[in-house]
Amino acid sequence: MCELLAMSANVPTDICFSFSGLMQRGGNTGPHKDGWGITFYEGKGCRSFKDPKPSAHSPIADLVTKYPMKSETVVCHIRQANSGDVCLENTHPFIRPMWGKNWTYAHNGQLKDFQTQCPIKLHLPIGTTDSEHAFCWILDQLYYEFGAQQPSTVILFKFIATLAKHIDALGVANIIISDGECLFAYCSNNLHWITRRAPFGKASLIDAEMAVDFCKETTDKDIVTVIATKPLTDDEIWHRMSAGHWHLFRLGESVVCCDQDIL
Repeated sequence: MCELLAMSANVPTDICFSFSGLMQRGGNTGPHKDGWGITFYEGKGCRSFKDPKPSAHSPIADLVTKYPMKSETVVCHIRQANSGDVCLENTHPFIRPMWGKNWTYAHNGQLKDFQTQCPIKLHLPIGTTDSEHAFCWILDQLYYEFGAQQPSTVILFKFIATLAKHIDALGVANIIISDGECLFAYCSNNLHWITRRAPFGKASLIDAEMAVDFCKETTDKDIVTVIATKPLTDDEIWHRMSAGHWHLFRLGESVVCCDQDIL
């Protein structure tokens, strides 16, 4: 299956360290060689880099590891194709406008009978993956439920959680979705997260000979949460999400999780 990576931070932060580890799993230390993509939010705008080539051997991916683009919200995906050809239009993450925002979606898993169980009408896929189809179905359901005006954060993402559960029932659906302000993570079977805050320490990547001392890269006010399919470091404590559980992060903090309101 594919692997996911996302970040939510309270200050513009680069994801070079985490991405340097993940990209190695795309054709080097892992089998996810069928493309990759990453989206950085900057205000209401976003920058997206995608390539159907393996991330471990992609010059574009190498550029991302060396160019410290700072963002408060990042969504990333490396692909092991099981639905749709290996091509640019089938490469995650997918981006669509809704309520004056750029929504970004990435999915790890495989869905059965998704065209029948998730019929779409308003938002049509560009590619042929089950993942993009599911994203379009989510956007359709949001429009049917809320119309032209976005609801409050808790109401919106609790509804998205019910949609994620519906998709999950069709197979495996680990999901990351963001509107640039909030980052929603749903766990079907494999998703981990870590929140880094003061006092910061050192961390070493599992998939690359790279370590960083976050004390030298941050301030005592910084809060950064990273979500990944599998832990990227071997000397930090990552939290494994339970199947069917979800978290909503904003500015690095968990603000809603499962049925608990933290806002």
